[in-house]
Amino acid sequence: MTTDTLFVITARGGSKGIPRKNIKLLGGKPLIVYSLEMARRFAPDSHVIVSTEDEEIAEISRSTGLAVPYMRPMSLAGDTVGSREVILDVMDYADRTGLRYDKVCLLQPTSPLRTADDVQRCLDMYTPDVDMVTTVIEAAANPYYDCFEPDPVDGFMRISKGDGLYTRRQDAPQVVQTSGSVYVFNPQALREKRLGDMTRRRPCLVDSTTSVDLDTPFDWAVAETVMRLRKTAEEENCL
Repeated sequence: MTTDTLFVITARGGSKGIPRKNIKLLGGKPLIVYSLEMARRFAPDSHVIVSTEDEEIAEISRSTGLAVPYMRPMSLAGDTVGSREVILDVMDYADRTGLRYDKVCLLQPTSPLRTADDVQRCLDMYTPDVDMVTTVIEAAANPYYDCFEPDPVDGFMRISKGDGLYTRRQDAPQVVQTSGSVYVFNPQALREKRLGDMTRRRPCLVDSTTSVDLDTPFDWAVAETVMRLRKTAEEENCL
């Protein structure tokens, strides 16, 4: 365990795609519990902070044995509030209470399939000269190969990037997209820059099966399926 990392689990009460998803049961456990358990594998409880304005979410978090002394202000509970503002408020709380840390790891409850290896590799890749380390997956589409934009003049499709001469996806430049499962932030960069202004981003490539982001009922069904497959594989390996 380490006390140089502040783990933040952001879990507001409102959710449009999947109502009350942060406490909805997935594989027999409230969704938020997966992220809490993961964070507690890496840090003592003092350095694991749940950010929620919702008392039911806080109580479920407490039922795992984790103290939840901090509650998110209602002014930061709307669906238009960004992650940066929420994390900064947690950092302010941590600073007021004397917690020491040199990086901030965000674990969003909506990524319950992340692995300990995903988290560890992100932590290992972090150095003080970067703005953030974030998990990424191979992009489903490639702007050099199969992403097109309609020409505003004639309406015909034009390749998004490059000259359109790649005939095989594997020959095109690698393109990745953020998975949202693990972020490790430089605290100073968070205070000085908006997330979109952070140019020193180090990617940590992870498997797409660990990066399902639960926004819709379909995503939820996919996560349940992956969990069942994992459990079956674990049971077979124990035979």
